[in-house]
Amino acid sequence: MSELSYAHGTGGTALLGDTIGANLERAVAAWPEREALVDVPSGRRWTYAQFGAAVDELAYALLASGVAKGDRVGVWAVNCPEWVLVQYATARVGAVMVNINPAYRTHEVEYVLNQAGISLLFASLSHKTSDYRTMVEEVRHRCPELKETVYIGDPGWDALIRRGTPDLRGELQAREAELSCDDPINIQYTSGTTGFPKGATLSHHNILNNGYFVGESIAYSEQDRVCIPVPFYHCFGMVMGNLAATSHGACMVIPAPSFDPAATLRAVQQERCTSLYGVPTMFIAELNLPDFAEYDLSTLRTGIMAGSPCPVEVMKRVVAEMHMEEVSICYGMTETSPVSLQTRRDDDLEHRTGTVGRVLPHLEVKVVDPVDGVTRPRGTAGELCTRGYSVMLGYWNEPEKTAEAVDAGRWMHTGDLAVMREDGYVEIVGRIKDMIIRGGENIYPREIEEFLYAHPKIADVQVVGVPHERYGEEVLACVIPRDPADPLTLDELRAFCEGRLAHYKVPSRLRILETFPMTVSGKVRKIELRETYAE
Repeated sequence: MSELSYAHGTGGTALLGDTIGANLERAVAAWPEREALVDVPSGRRWTYAQFGAAVDELAYALLASGVAKGDRVGVWAVNCPEWVLVQYATARVGAVMVNINPAYRTHEVEYVLNQAGISLLFASLSHKTSDYRTMVEEVRHRCPELKETVYIGDPGWDALIRRGTPDLRGELQAREAELSCDDPINIQYTSGTTGFPKGATLSHHNILNNGYFVGESIAYSEQDRVCIPVPFYHCFGMVMGNLAATSHGACMVIPAPSFDPAATLRAVQQERCTSLYGVPTMFIAELNLPDFAEYDLSTLRTGIMAGSPCPVEVMKRVVAEMHMEEVSICYGMTETSPVSLQTRRDDDLEHRTGTVGRVLPHLEVKVVDPVDGVTRPRGTAGELCTRGYSVMLGYWNEPEKTAEAVDAGRWMHTGDLAVMREDGYVEIVGRIKDMIIRGGENIYPREIEEFLYAHPKIADVQVVGVPHERYGEEVLACVIPRDPADPLTLDELRAFCEGRLAHYKVPSRLRILETFPMTVSGKVRKIELRETYAE
């Protein structure tokens, strides 16, 4: 009888029982003189001793402003040092930090302010076309619980800091003594494809341990310097980036307020970073810079690629040309803090591109039949579920939606279709909702995308299903060409697939695009491609 698609992560390292504040204090005591945070755009730097003092200073200010344990404090800002200070200071006083996507417009931010009951908001002044002050003014009168907004880079920030004084140290220590590692500490709104987003509520225990074990998997130490071009408002930035760094005494390096491929590589070179993060589209943008070869990236050792599957050709170049021999692939979701599966430092190229790794220590994963919930045999597709310390406390004030996602056995249902191999490594073959059903055949877009990446005229590709009268759905390939002056034709595409892909998987439609619609966290919005080209 075939082994079942179930795996439990064992490991010699125990879970941390700390709060985030206590863990940071331990790092400050261990590595006071090592750099903790560098903001490349402004040139500002903090050692661990200075960073700990700056976090305390903001924590005193929050106490002086009347922020109570459990109060919700919002952060609506691009990547900057103040974002990181708010992350750790709110944890120290036991407030719940609410991450707000910088791309949100007024109706979305109004929804989050009210749904979470945010009383204090930290916001950027502006970024690109967003004027945050104007948007806050527009919705403020409809958000009765919002008492104060503090703008980063405005005199209001300094005025807030001046409210706090060191004589509040005793009060801060008393507050910290009341905190449990299981307290809610963070609400992250996950982008729903329909309706308003849901607020995944995470504890100290959830995110501190997840950051710590992600860092352990790639052997972080106080010698590491981590370049973080991914957004802080997302788990990728604030957990896998910030918390992985501070729990190991490593340095957080901010290359730019939002992703800029040239600024990212400049930061790696200037700050001698050992680790670089990104979603595959970010690495593709960096590799495609005209002057890519001129950057000195020789200090890089590792990094994390996550958010969507990594094409084989991209991974080969990241390892060979960016010196990231120990680069790791992570899989997860906001509701699981986020990472549940990760490749290891010494995994071969095939495991790093064909799978999303194996289960992390202290977690469980299984692959089940999406209809009846029975665990599938290894090697067969089903829905991936995960259980353990990382599973969220629930969706903020939405018990019904929580019950739909987390079952009675405390398994989080991911909505992803996966196959667990005999060796325990897991392949993601698609979203349950992305699967194309053509004339009764199940088609996984990921498989076709991987195949098409090898075409010399294709720089990037996304495959989606669009309606078809006879077959129900047909396969559409959306392609960004390597050379816009010499785009691919449908005939060339079909000839490339002929005899190498099953006939029903060969795209019957082709769209040549300049860019893909993206979320701010760098994921392609397949739903938008489907809707745009459904006709």
